[in-house]
Amino acid sequence: MGNKDDGKANGRLKRKQYEKELSRLQAELCKLQDWVKYKGLRVVVVFEGRDAAGKGGTIRAITERVSPRVFRLVALPAPSDREKSQIYIQRYIRHFPAAGEIVIFDRSWYNRAGVEYVMGFCTKEEHSRFLELCPVVENYVVDGGVILIKYWMEVGKKEQQRRFEARISDPVRQWKLSPMDLESFRRWYEYSRARDEMLKATDTKHAPWYIVRSDDKRRARLNCISHLLSMIPYGKVPRETVKLPKRKDKESYDDQAPLRARHFVAEKF
Repeated sequence: MGNKDDGKANGRLKRKQYEKELSRLQAELCKLQDWVKYKGLRVVVVFEGRDAAGKGGTIRAITERVSPRVFRLVALPAPSDREKSQIYIQRYIRHFPAAGEIVIFDRSWYNRAGVEYVMGFCTKEEHSRFLELCPVVENYVVDGGVILIKYWMEVGKKEQQRRFEARISDPVRQWKLSPMDLESFRRWYEYSRARDEMLKATDTKHAPWYIVRSDDKRRARLNCISHLLSMIPYGKVPRETVKLPKRKDKESYDDQAPLRARHFVAEKF
């Protein structure tokens, strides 16, 4: 019998089809990368969504084949006491791109509209103030020449539960499950209301939200990458033909001899 994953079980995308299309899209991301460097573009991509919505896997699919010097990933920990005393968005702004960079935020300043608000880490007044000022700040960012793209990963209740249960039983996924995740699972409807308030206040013409349905992780990744590529018009960058030069003469030097007395990793495989 064939591998169940090679079929289209439960209407999900076949693995072979997914891998073929992902490879094609990742090649296009490399072209986009060259174009961003060539034109000196500045791009910010924001990923938000519920816990277990597939943000991490989508970001890995985007960054797997490109340079981390161009595609920079920012995933900030909880703010320090010093950062708490700063203007709220200050610690995010410092990571914004220079020319020729794409910065991807795995969660962003929108923490205030989601986890901070739902879990009581900010006051209602701070939450309301954020929703009021956020569109103004983003308008300033876009007017300053930054391409700002915002994605909300939307996972259903049943699929989120399945993913959480998988994390509980799988030792390589257990690190993904924190007490905060469990509390977010319990507060599904509170997060839904917070999401709705956030979208209503910050889904603007200059910085719209794009919803990615993520119950099928493979489809979500492909759809998101395809959309990202469509958001930044790019072309082919002129390149010089590259030819490897000849190595210099070794001049009777054996470059392996000095290594023979060193410690080597055992070759078990």
